[in-house]
Amino acid sequence: SLRCSLQLSMKHILYLSLMKKLFLLIVGWLPLLAISQTDSFYLLKPDRVFDGEQMHSDWIVLVKGNKIEAAGTMNFKLPANTRVIELKGMTLLPGLIEGHSHFFLHPYNEVSWNDQVLKESRAERTARAVNHAKATLLAGFTTVRDLGTEGAAYDDVGLKNAIEKGIVPGPRMIVATRAIVAKNSYGPNFGNPDVEFHQGAEEVAGTEELSRALRTQMGKGADVIKIYADYRYGPNGETRPSFTESEWNIITTTTKNGGRKVVAHASTPEGMKLAATAGVSSIEHGDEGTDEVFKLMKEKGVALCPTLAAGDAVLQYNGWKKGTDPEPAGIANKKKSFAAALRNGVTIAFGGDVGVYTHGDNAREAELMVEYGMKPFDVLKSATSVNADVFGYASKIGRIRKDLLADIIAVEGDPSKNIKDIRRVGFVMKDGKIYKEKGAL
Repeated sequence: SLRCSLQLSMKHILYLSLMKKLFLLIVGWLPLLAISQTDSFYLLKPDRVFDGEQMHSDWIVLVKGNKIEAAGTMNFKLPANTRVIELKGMTLLPGLIEGHSHFFLHPYNEVSWNDQVLKESRAERTARAVNHAKATLLAGFTTVRDLGTEGAAYDDVGLKNAIEKGIVPGPRMIVATRAIVAKNSYGPNFGNPDVEFHQGAEEVAGTEELSRALRTQMGKGADVIKIYADYRYGPNGETRPSFTESEWNIITTTTKNGGRKVVAHASTPEGMKLAATAGVSSIEHGDEGTDEVFKLMKEKGVALCPTLAAGDAVLQYNGWKKGTDPEPAGIANKKKSFAAALRNGVTIAFGGDVGVYTHGDNAREAELMVEYGMKPFDVLKSATSVNADVFGYASKIGRIRKDLLADIIAVEGDPSKNIKDIRRVGFVMKDGKIYKEKGAL
């Protein structure tokens, strides 16, 4: 019995010793856990910083949590628990903002638009959209304005929520849900009046249906309302304006009351004039814009999102061998209208209509903007601070500034001198979380 008592005592002592060690280990880890969760700092040290408006050669950026704590010269004491990230040879910028994207589409040379809308299930299209979102983020675009699901209902709202909850990686999304078109003007349409096809946008006929669609889309989660101001429904397939002045008044009044902005797909002078006069925030495409139209847009404060890369891509899908074949009329006309917009001082929003071409290849638009006459420095502004201003998000993103969200990227080289450097993304941070870091495993 004495032996048993001694054995029990030794076991009790050993147990207490182990519990003491475990307690000390846990207590020792608690400060580290608190730091990582609530007091983490990142000090970003690049060669130069583009703050969304100007370039600086002597700046650093300090991030705390999901916000920018400080930006400028190093004239403060560094917090003890700061992780220093050296970005030698790199330019640090605000996270880029894609102004015209379609996550629920993929390049038309893979599958035609008609077949994507009619033959791909929404489950498949959502699976593709998840991949598109990740590719876009890793390309340095931390925010996208996604302008229509093209037949995938309100699935962009679901994807946006999944990204915000951290279920899948992706950029911030400003979503338009279904977009709105005039009845029998959009597609798919194969010219058979006996067959009703699933449509790529929400059709409306008359003011009652228009008002209902506006309110429904806002209620379902639309951050912005997209209107097709004109489309190819004329007697011979020509593009005609979609809505009257009185209908435009309903559009802009209703959306303003709902705290949303309106964007207009428009290519004709007539459609662009109606949209600009009504007070939309931006016109998408604007292929046939004239000096008269662009002067009106400048006067009304309406931006142009030119989507140069979409037209360039479609013409190549149709057989144009860029760099070898003569320049198609469509390219020559687009260069002419883009030059007119610049000449008249129209605000240029960055957006390429990604989805017509590959997601993650967003820099293609930047390269064409320079090729068509815009300065690289102005393109960087367009893709950051200008888009943030035009879209109504300047209080959150688009600049490297204290208290804005920590959406920050870094690229090799200096894209303000060589716009192609915008492709050389070595660092991506969104909301204070690092998604890509050069050299990291």
